[in-house]
Amino acid sequence: MEKGEIRINTENIFPIIKKAVYSDHEIFLRELVSNGVDAISKRRMASMAGDCENTEEAQVKITINREKSTLTISDNGIGMNDEEIKKYINQVAFSSAEEFLTKYKKDNDEFIGHFGLGFYSSFMVADRVDILTKSAIGESKAFKWSCDGSPNFTLEESERETIGTDVILHLLEEEKEFIEPERIKSLIKKYCDFMPIDVLLEGETINKKNPPWRKQPSELKDEDYIELYKYLYPFQGDPLLWIHLNTDYPYDIQGILYFPKLSGRADWEKGEIKLFCNQVFVSDSIKEIVPKYLLPLRGVIDSTDIPLNVSRSALQTDRKVRSISSFISKKIANKLKDLIKNSPEFYAEIWDSISAFIKIGAIEDEKFADLVNNSIIFETILNSEKDVTKDIENKSLIKSNDKYFTTLANYKERNKLTDSKKIIYCSDLIAQSSALNICLSDNKEVIKSDPLIDAQFLPWLESKNEDYQFQRVDSEINELEDKESKEIVDKDGKSNTDNLRDTIVKALKNEKVTVKVQSLSSKDAPPAMILLPEQMRRINDMGAYMEQKMPGLPEYHVLLINKEHPLIVGLNKITGNKIIIDEKDPIENPLASKIANHVYDMAKLSVGGLDQEQIINLQNNNAELISELLNSTN
Repeated sequence: MEKGEIRINTENIFPIIKKAVYSDHEIFLRELVSNGVDAISKRRMASMAGDCENTEEAQVKITINREKSTLTISDNGIGMNDEEIKKYINQVAFSSAEEFLTKYKKDNDEFIGHFGLGFYSSFMVADRVDILTKSAIGESKAFKWSCDGSPNFTLEESERETIGTDVILHLLEEEKEFIEPERIKSLIKKYCDFMPIDVLLEGETINKKNPPWRKQPSELKDEDYIELYKYLYPFQGDPLLWIHLNTDYPYDIQGILYFPKLSGRADWEKGEIKLFCNQVFVSDSIKEIVPKYLLPLRGVIDSTDIPLNVSRSALQTDRKVRSISSFISKKIANKLKDLIKNSPEFYAEIWDSISAFIKIGAIEDEKFADLVNNSIIFETILNSEKDVTKDIENKSLIKSNDKYFTTLANYKERNKLTDSKKIIYCSDLIAQSSALNICLSDNKEVIKSDPLIDAQFLPWLESKNEDYQFQRVDSEINELEDKESKEIVDKDGKSNTDNLRDTIVKALKNEKVTVKVQSLSSKDAPPAMILLPEQMRRINDMGAYMEQKMPGLPEYHVLLINKEHPLIVGLNKITGNKIIIDEKDPIENPLASKIANHVYDMAKLSVGGLDQEQIINLQNNNAELISELLNSTN
C-alpha cells in the first residue's frame, strides 16, 4: 500500500468544498456521471486507435447500498492505472477543483451551475471516497484509491477484474437523502437525461438520450419539436413556434428555442431556457448569456463555447458570450421575417402572444430593433362599411380571425399620411369607445395598442422615427372635426354655445377642467366626453408608473360637451337665470348646476375617473336629481 499527501498550495480545500456550494450539493452526481461518460468516450477513441478492446455496451451505473450508506457511480470506460490515478486524481482533478474554489472565493459570485468542480465535488456529500479502477490499456492491474477528506490518501492494488471505474461515496450523515432511489432518479432526469450513454439506477435505464437539438432540422417533424417541449415543460400546452439553432462555426451552439403561450405575467428575471454543455444540464438561470427580453422563451441551448468556469459577472462582458447572444437574436428575427412574409395570417394570429418579446427586445437592443422593424404589426380598427378587399389582396392588411393587422408603414400609406405624422391609437376599447366611434364614423383608421407594453413602446418608436407621432383617440380636441354652423350672438356678443359653456364652467367650479362645446357627428356620441391632451396624459401616466400604481384621471383635462345630444339641447334652452327642460315649465337655475355636474360625473365614470366613494356619491346625486325632476313635473 502506498500512502501520500495531496499537494495543497493554500489551505485545506476539503472543508471549503463542503461549504462553498452548500446550496447545490446535488451537482456531485452530474460531475461524477459526466466523468464516467468522458471515460467511456476515451475508451472508444483508444479502441479506434487500436490501443484497447471495446466490446461492452457503454453504461454508467449507479448503485445504492442502504446498509453501508454508500452510493457508487460505475462506468466501463477506459479506467486508470496507478500512475494515471496519481496524475488525474491527485494532481489534475485536484488542481481544477482548487482553481474553481479560488475563483469562487475571490469573486464572491455564483458560477453558472457550479460547473467545473469535477471529481472533488464528491466531498460535498461524503466523508470518504474510494476509487476502484482498472485500465483498458495493456496488462494493467486494478487499483484502489481512498481519501477521508483530509490531504492524505492511500493507493493500493485491488482485486477488481472488470475494466472501468467505480467511485464509492461514503455519505455523510446529513446527506442520507442521496441513498433514496427517487431522489437519485430525479437528479439523473435533471442533469443526465440527454447524455449519450445509458445511465442506469439499480439496473434500470433512467435517461432519455438522443436530444433532438443535436439533429439537423431536416430530420425532425413538427411533432418531434412539440414532443420535446411537452417533455421539458409538462402541462404547458403547445408552443406557438420554435427556432432551431444549429451551427459549429464560428462557435459551437445547438438548441431549440420556443415561444410559449404566456398569460401576460411572464417572469422576465427568472428565465425558462435550459443551458446544456455536451448534453449535460448546467442551469436554467442564464440571464448573463441571453438578452433579458428572451428570458421568458423556453427551450435548450447546448454549447461548449460558453465559458462555465468563470463567474456570472465575467460572463456579461465575455466577447464570445455576447457574440452568441447576438447570433440567437438574429436567428429569432429571421424567423419572424419568414413568418410575416410566408405565413402572415398565422403570424397575426399569434401576435398578441409574441409581441411583448419583440417590442421589449426592440427597445433594449438596437440591432434587434433594426432586424424586426418590418415585422412589428398592430391590430387596426376600421369603419365596418369600408371595403378592404384590395388591401388584403395586396397584403397591406392582414386578416386573421375577423381582425385586421397592419404595419405602421402600411397604415400611413393606406391613410395617405405622407404630410402628417399622426397615427391614431386606442388603448381601451371600452373606456375610449365614444372617441373611437367618432373617429370611425369619420372614416379614420385606429390602431389598437397594448396599455402596458405600448406605454413605453410608442414613445420609443417616436424617438426613433421622426415620421411617427402617436395620438390617442381621446386626445387633442382639434383632432375631432368641428362641424359648427354660424350662430347668432346676443347683445353681449355671446352665442348659445358660449352661454352653454359659461353655464357648465360656473356649475363645475373647477379651474383645472377646460370645457369645450361642439357638435359631434356620430349619432352614438354621448352628451359629454373626457379628452386627455396627449403629452399631459403621458406625463401623468409616467408619474404613476414611477410610483408603481395605476394611472388615474389627470387633474387637468378637457370636458367636451356634445351640444347635439338631447340632454345638452335641453340644458342649452336657457332664459335669464332659468334653464328650460319644457318651455312651459321652467326649472330654477340650481337644477342646471346639478345637471351639468351629473353630465361631468358620467363622463368621468366612462373613463374610470371616479373612485369608489365618488361612485357612491354619484348614485346618491342621481337619485336626488331624478326625484327633483319628477317632482317638478307634478
